[in-house]
Amino acid sequence: MSREHLVHIAAHGFETIEVFASRSHFDYHDAEAIAQLGEWMSDTRLQLHSMHAPIIEGIRGGKWLGSFSNASGDEGRRKAAIAETQAALRVAEQIPFQYLVVHLGMPSGEQVSPGDNQPAAARRSVEEIVELASAVKVRVALEVIPNQLSSAAALVRLIEEDLEGIDVGICLDYGHAHLMGDLGEAIELVGGHLLTTHVHDNGGARDDHLLPFAGSINWDTAIVETQKIGYDGVMMLEVGDGGGDPVDVLKKSVKARERLDKTFVTF
Repeated sequence: MSREHLVHIAAHGFETIEVFASRSHFDYHDAEAIAQLGEWMSDTRLQLHSMHAPIIEGIRGGKWLGSFSNASGDEGRRKAAIAETQAALRVAEQIPFQYLVVHLGMPSGEQVSPGDNQPAAARRSVEEIVELASAVKVRVALEVIPNQLSSAAALVRLIEEDLEGIDVGICLDYGHAHLMGDLGEAIELVGGHLLTTHVHDNGGARDDHLLPFAGSINWDTAIVETQKIGYDGVMMLEVGDGGGDPVDVLKKSVKARERLDKTFVTF
């Protein structure tokens, strides 16, 4: 991530962003990098809406390098994931943001170690992360991702049955929910707990992170369902560049946003 990236984002009319806490993208351990990001945000007048908690050490050639799992049955590995999350939360001391988006465990599409994605470990981690986040005035949003811990139904059960009284909500990832089955049902299920979103599309088979309307999601239906639950918060685009020109992706993102906005107005 560079200042130029943020300049282009602001120039295309976007006002708020989510930063992915991966050290190959943004070194959340580095005080200088945090201060620099703060300056760039001020220069471009962008707002930091959310931080994505660390899930990997880095990315090279589109491939994950290492991973952090807060649902590991190995206590050392679980604690390492919490420590990375705590480091990312410290960014809020200098650059305030509203939400920390958290993956519970490992996505099913990645290599899942034996003993990982354990419900008890995940629950313990959520309790610890919420306590850390509250200290810097950040709310935690558990993301819908493809694993048994993180379907819309599983997250709602976790929040309502196991985490009663704990201030935690959900980040609805439209692309992930679409991969996992009925997107409309997922939207309805998370309605009472929805804090923020990730908006992207796919063909129903792979997590492609396409622009809205470039895959098989019925966005008319998705937006109607989103309006029905009363959500009027940020619709955060989370799209890839497909190996192409990022500025071209931004131009296409503007058009996709305009189509989404018209859909909201229509219904």
